[in-house]
Amino acid sequence: MICHHFAAGSCQSCRHIQQPLTEQLAAKQSLLQQLLAPFAAHEWLPPVSGPQTGFRNKAKMVVLGAAHQPILGIPGPDGEPVSLCDCPLYPTDMQQLLQQLQQFVQQAGIPPYRIDKARGELKFILLTRAQVSGEFMLRFVLRSSEAIPRIERQLPGLLQAFPSIKVVTVNLQPVHMARLEGEEEIWLAGEPRLREVFNEVPLYIRPKSFFQTNPVVAAQLYQSAREWLRPIAPSSVWDLFCGVGGFGLHCANGDIQLTGIEIEAEAIACARLSAQQLGLENVNFQALDSTDFAAGKNATEVPDVIIVNPPRRGIGNALCQQLSDFAPAYILYSSCNPQTLAQDLAAIDGYCLQRVQLFDMFPHTDHFEVLALLRRNA
Repeated sequence: MICHHFAAGSCQSCRHIQQPLTEQLAAKQSLLQQLLAPFAAHEWLPPVSGPQTGFRNKAKMVVLGAAHQPILGIPGPDGEPVSLCDCPLYPTDMQQLLQQLQQFVQQAGIPPYRIDKARGELKFILLTRAQVSGEFMLRFVLRSSEAIPRIERQLPGLLQAFPSIKVVTVNLQPVHMARLEGEEEIWLAGEPRLREVFNEVPLYIRPKSFFQTNPVVAAQLYQSAREWLRPIAPSSVWDLFCGVGGFGLHCANGDIQLTGIEIEAEAIACARLSAQQLGLENVNFQALDSTDFAAGKNATEVPDVIIVNPPRRGIGNALCQQLSDFAPAYILYSSCNPQTLAQDLAAIDGYCLQRVQLFDMFPHTDHFEVLALLRRNA
């Protein structure tokens, strides 16, 4: 893949961009096999990959420059703003919309937030694209509500030029140099959520709900989970850290009792809507902490299969101990961090590693996803 930003040294995010994808995959597979060697996996399936360009469905743009000349992108190595609106990781229509959004910020006269001076208004623009429809969710992250009237004045023209924008919100993040998003989300236009479809399963994205950034590979990840659990034929499943319900909804049917647990209430609302549209009645999605949920259960309530899909930190020692004590027949672990996956596998007692597969969700980087199936020892 050719990227002039990388060639110029202004963006080094895709550090392996000059290496062929086959070599990237081989290096990732080798690392994963080294990390999981102590667990003697019974079966290694071939790595799964997707397109090397135009695959990302989400852009997180820092708003830099000045109100009269805003730049959406990142600070370069020299501190100067770098526009990434033409980043080849984004589909063409997303690139076009990002270019238009630079003009939108200029026309609206919204001053970009300056970290060094702790002043300005617009911190980030977050853009999410649904692959099934090419529709977008647009979010403006502001320091305060002061700039909202400026956005609202210019918004009709933007929506007319890009009718594919279906959701527009403002997120207020008043804290200096804090995390990306604040607690308050303000709806400005469109629908309350963005609809995506993987493998004929409707999934919904709301402003604060996590969603995979590579839809092509994500669809294969969910499909693999479905196929791995099908011969097991579980009667009950827990989907912990379930997000919008991707894994559980792919594995559910009218006979399976599915319980999905996710701490983010917006994601749970999306999962419930998907279950309703699929006509699933034996489902129970709850907005709870996954470890706290498991701590409140006893062995008589344990399902046949427990799915875990934690953030990069892994599931942690407490939940590893709970899974060991519960001893479900199978554990399906989806990980975005092979190091913490290896740590958690070492802390879960009484299981063998039956199957492993790598999913290259993040080409040109060191990151990847792993799906691992654990079977309880006889």
